[in-house]
Amino acid sequence: MSNKQSLPDLKRLGAEIREVRKARGLTLQNLSASVSCSVAYLSRIERGTARVSSELLAEISTALAVDSGWFFPLQEGLGHLERQHVVRVGNRRSLSGMYTRSKEELGFEDQLLSSTLSGQCYMILSRFPPGSGAPPEPLEGYSFEGEQHALVLSGTVEVRLEEEVISLAAGDSFSWPSLIAHRFRNASDVDDAIMVWAMSPVRITW
Repeated sequence: MSNKQSLPDLKRLGAEIREVRKARGLTLQNLSASVSCSVAYLSRIERGTARVSSELLAEISTALAVDSGWFFPLQEGLGHLERQHVVRVGNRRSLSGMYTRSKEELGFEDQLLSSTLSGQCYMILSRFPPGSGAPPEPLEGYSFEGEQHALVLSGTVEVRLEEEVISLAAGDSFSWPSLIAHRFRNASDVDDAIMVWAMSPVRITW
């Protein structure tokens, strides 16, 4: 990082680091134990009152299992609020590389539609390649605290909720507590299936 970092740049970078740390379920103490930086200094970084060297940012990125480029999203627009809150289609950030399971195991790829990982929920776009995803029957479903809401934009998605297998077509939507064990797969061997989700709380530890 340059020694000429401006205050707005520091605040934005600090906020991005804090968002990923919280989405990972880590405390400042947890992160400090993995990098050469005290809890107090990390707190200052997240508040945007301390500079971050390239070396320290690399350590933080490694500890948070994220590419350092994540902290510098491409923001476009004429006004400050537009740049801060609007995500243009070509500027979406990938979430799949941040998950603890591979894209092959999960069977889908996710992009972040929200401008940040802060707040009480976030929006993502999931793309299921043809014939991908775990078959509903043999594998245990995912289950965690929170809730999920989604809309199928295209394709046919097969979902298992506990022992029920449900087919969802383009235009179908759902909402349920994430404590219900669930799995998804693309039911087609030809076409992609695409879904938009709103999920709460923010988590990137699939």
